[in-house]
Amino acid sequence: VHGDIFMEPKIQVIDNYTVNPLLTDFYELTMAYRYWKSGHFDDPAVFELFFRKNPFNGEYSVNAGIQEALDYLHTFHFTEEHIKYLKTVLPAAEEGFFSYLSSLDTSKVKIYAIPEPRFVFPKEPIMSLEGPLGIVQIVESTLINLCSYPTLICTNAVRMRIAAGREKQMIEFGLRRAQGPLGATMGAKYACMGTFDGTANTLLGCLSKATVPVYGTMAHSYVISFTDDSDLGAQRMLNGVDILDLANKYRKDLNWVKTNYSELLAFLSYASCSRDSFLALVDSYDTLNSGVKNFLIVALVLDELGMKAKGIRLDSGDLASLSKKSREMFIEVGIKYKKEYFKGFMIMASNEIQEDILYDLKKVGHEVDSFGIGTNLITCLKQPALGMVYKLVSIKDHPRIKLSEDIDKMTLPGSKNVFRLYTVEADKPTCTIICLKSEPAPKLGEALNVIDSAHPKEVITVKPIKIELLNPLAFDGKPLLPFVGLKESKKFIYHQLDTFNPAITRREKPEKYKVYLSVELFKLAETLLAKSKSGQPLQLRFTFK
Repeated sequence: VHGDIFMEPKIQVIDNYTVNPLLTDFYELTMAYRYWKSGHFDDPAVFELFFRKNPFNGEYSVNAGIQEALDYLHTFHFTEEHIKYLKTVLPAAEEGFFSYLSSLDTSKVKIYAIPEPRFVFPKEPIMSLEGPLGIVQIVESTLINLCSYPTLICTNAVRMRIAAGREKQMIEFGLRRAQGPLGATMGAKYACMGTFDGTANTLLGCLSKATVPVYGTMAHSYVISFTDDSDLGAQRMLNGVDILDLANKYRKDLNWVKTNYSELLAFLSYASCSRDSFLALVDSYDTLNSGVKNFLIVALVLDELGMKAKGIRLDSGDLASLSKKSREMFIEVGIKYKKEYFKGFMIMASNEIQEDILYDLKKVGHEVDSFGIGTNLITCLKQPALGMVYKLVSIKDHPRIKLSEDIDKMTLPGSKNVFRLYTVEADKPTCTIICLKSEPAPKLGEALNVIDSAHPKEVITVKPIKIELLNPLAFDGKPLLPFVGLKESKKFIYHQLDTFNPAITRREKPEKYKVYLSVELFKLAETLLAKSKSGQPLQLRFTFK
């Protein structure tokens, strides 16, 4: 036990078969051979992983995938099978190169990383890798892959949580729409890291050793597969009672004899097995005139037998209106039969839910208690890629800068520290400062000059009352960050939502979070830019978007 939180198991979605040194772009290996051939493979280098723009037209992202990236690096090793294959695609490479790869590991690699699930912002170095040039080059594509999709999914989930509200149950429903098996299970994992309450993906439940709840109701195929009384079979009797006769009694008493009879049979069959967890899909025929009514008939049957139904799922139509009218029917039948708890039956909705729909529902009012979200969550349909990049910032202790015709693609040189500063209240983050590792760290209560790259001619002064190092040493031959389970992640995300300026996380016209550069870092970038242009010093004018 850690505090009041049960220590969750680490959920291993990937393994050494699916993620290994060959899961990289081929040019990483062709470059590695040239480094080796020229004697530069072991030159000390620093690469940084970051992104340039927040997704979903927002102004924040939620960092994820770090732990799996560190685990991959810890087990990094070219097997005999890998080497055998590489010899076929690198026929001109010398045998010595393959021998070198066979003995390669990450024992000389250090990584400084922003732990998950932190709020992160453009240009902040999410991971900084220090080590031999060849190996920190080879892992580029893999690390982008391992961190980009999880960050995108986690951010998408948090945005949907904000839209729905913390009191609502949020279930990941994306398995059948995901990009392959790994996308489905990794997506479910990082949706749950991003505050979702559970998943329909049974494999994730198993991998989590049942710490991630799994949920499921029924499909339309189940409902429409029933035709007559004989389909109930032995399920017609429950605890010695003929539940079909009992259902027909309530059907007549409520004067609901025009509901779809085969749907009623399906509900009775399902309820006889699920009992206290019976949640009915009610839109196979007619939601209000049949589905909800048949559910209530079965709920009365279960109640008479000492059991309680759970609720309904809406999968089509006007969710706001249908949920309100369904709640009214729950209350009406509850009053008629003196069943107070009927008014609290769960209403789940699962019809192509996305962030905008959640806001629309909140605006008009609704009675939905739970949302099952699939396509728009798991595929990040609004923005299916994050645009994470991995750039060289230092080689042999010489800072490097990447220039580009596209100003936003210019990089920040040198090995860096990232600090989050609090300048007004000790629990309200104000800004981030990126500074060179070689310069002194910010000090409490001392004025600090920083540069906003959007306005490079202006020097801004900040005086922190609290300073937080965002990128501690996370890997030194082995992972060093403490494991954070999904429950702890959810609590920490809520903590960040409570402490960051809500203008940053709002949907409409969000406010930019300030990411400043130290004066020393800014001057270094200007100097390298001027040298590369072989002219007079120029103002560096890229912006954080």
